[in-house]
Amino acid sequence: MFVATLIAAGKLTDEVVREGIDRLAATGHDVGAPHWLDVGDAADIVFQGSLVSARKELAQMDHGALDVVVQPLGDRTKKLIVADMDSTMITVECIDELADYAGIKDEVAAITAKAMRGEIDFRGALIERVALLSGLSEGVLTECRYERVRLTRGARTLVQTMKAHGARSVLVTGGFTAFAGPVGEAIGFDKVVANSLLIEDGKLTGKVGEPIVDSGAKLETLKAEAAKHGLPLAETLAVGDGANDIPMITSAGLGIAYHPHAAAAEAADAVIRHHDLTALLWAQGYPRRNWVLG
Repeated sequence: MFVATLIAAGKLTDEVVREGIDRLAATGHDVGAPHWLDVGDAADIVFQGSLVSARKELAQMDHGALDVVVQPLGDRTKKLIVADMDSTMITVECIDELADYAGIKDEVAAITAKAMRGEIDFRGALIERVALLSGLSEGVLTECRYERVRLTRGARTLVQTMKAHGARSVLVTGGFTAFAGPVGEAIGFDKVVANSLLIEDGKLTGKVGEPIVDSGAKLETLKAEAAKHGLPLAETLAVGDGANDIPMITSAGLGIAYHPHAAAAEAADAVIRHHDLTALLWAQGYPRRNWVLG
């Protein structure tokens, strides 16, 4: 059994849900009656058939603000979330904002964009970008965090709701502990895994502490946390936006690309383009009345 969740907050109509049902039925799926998670916002369609075929067919629905998540019905409510930070749990890329204080944002942001698109190696790109920040005052880290870093809408609600229902939460990022620690605490993550910027005499040295958190480390974090808590990967959720998130996204029970670069979108089980992070709660079957508002 599979479930297709149609999400269009404040705009989901009976007609759109009926189109989803008709599309599935027309392509050979055995479709049940729809179930509204929240009327006008999100609805489930349970069906039997082909997961791949259903995803392909429903992806053709064109209603502007519609996001669709199609997945196995079993293990739908996840017990572990592993999430990227930059441009996922927060609205910015921290290294780009730091570079702005050094007067080199455009140069660094161009490298960041290439790395997130998968055009260049993340590890090498990180080392190159951090080297450009050599000599920047340590105090700028705090200044940048207060002035530039904002939580993505729905981040706290997503994590707090999952935790209230027994899930474990991990923030894993190629970004830096100076940002990830406070961000993880503000959202309520159980654990934070991030890179460290080396500092001497109150200034950035331009080097990153080892081991570097890259795509492989993100995947290993997912696997290790699942194993530690006795969870099959089917009961895990991974969310991110860039190419370095692909290994964990493709290995999790449900891999979500959130307002992503193309490479991540192509690899993910589902893509959220139009909604905030609370869409991941509807995807897991949580109606709004069961959310823990952050």
